[in-house]
Amino acid sequence: MVLFPNCKINLGLRVTGKRADGYHDIETIFYPLPLYDALEATTSSLVKETTSPFDLTITGIPIPGDTANNLCRKAWEIIKEAFPAIAPVRMYLHKAIPTGAGLGGGSSDGAHTLLLLNEELQLNLSTEKLLEYALRLGSDCPFFILNKPCFATGRGEKMEDIEVNLSGYYFVVIHPGIHVDTGEAFKSLDKIDDAKRAPSLKNIISQPVPTWRDKLVNDFEEPVFKKHPGIKNIRQLLYDSGAEYAAMTGTGSSVFGIFHNSKKTGNLKTSDKYRIYTLNQHT
Repeated sequence: MVLFPNCKINLGLRVTGKRADGYHDIETIFYPLPLYDALEATTSSLVKETTSPFDLTITGIPIPGDTANNLCRKAWEIIKEAFPAIAPVRMYLHKAIPTGAGLGGGSSDGAHTLLLLNEELQLNLSTEKLLEYALRLGSDCPFFILNKPCFATGRGEKMEDIEVNLSGYYFVVIHPGIHVDTGEAFKSLDKIDDAKRAPSLKNIISQPVPTWRDKLVNDFEEPVFKKHPGIKNIRQLLYDSGAEYAAMTGTGSSVFGIFHNSKKTGNLKTSDKYRIYTLNQHT
């Protein structure tokens, strides 16, 4: 069985406070986009001559760090803990979503592993249980279980449906090849200014896209742009090319632009310094 984990962008991202458990409370709007990895699982009698209950092969964009910490493996460990008698699993992951880019590729892979194993092993897990398992993987993993526009609060796990119709728009995502560490990004935030908390993201998102430019803010842009001014330049490039709205997604480093006219996106070309993805919601 094969699934295609997709990426996400953040339409606005505000840090509203630090929690006693060390995490931060946020509010954001998660929005799925059609840039995909590929994830395959083979189980039961189809896995022959295996010496391990779980085997993971990764191709495509290199993933930094120890494969023991890969979220696909951790998702399998959660399932194995709950269902000790499951058959051996062999997984194949092809990475196309850039890593450390604010696009949620790793989180999507982990969440889709839960979905894939649930189907392949016929575990009949409820959406609520899948969401519970996904939160154990990471704060934004539960979003990929639902995989539709959501207004998120808490660590990102408290989600409610939100109407965001961008079906007539085109998206350009630019990855500058810079890895931004999420933990370091949170540490770089200045003291949270409650005066900047209004109006609500939900109110802003209900207005026409061109009005978002000065209102729909990502709190991480200021510290990340200060450290990596080239990322700020990419946002300006998108506006100069005709984007109606452009912003950094997550804690960076990718920047996206929303265009009403697909012809304008053709002026942007991939360079040696960054990779450009032109996406349509229905592609």
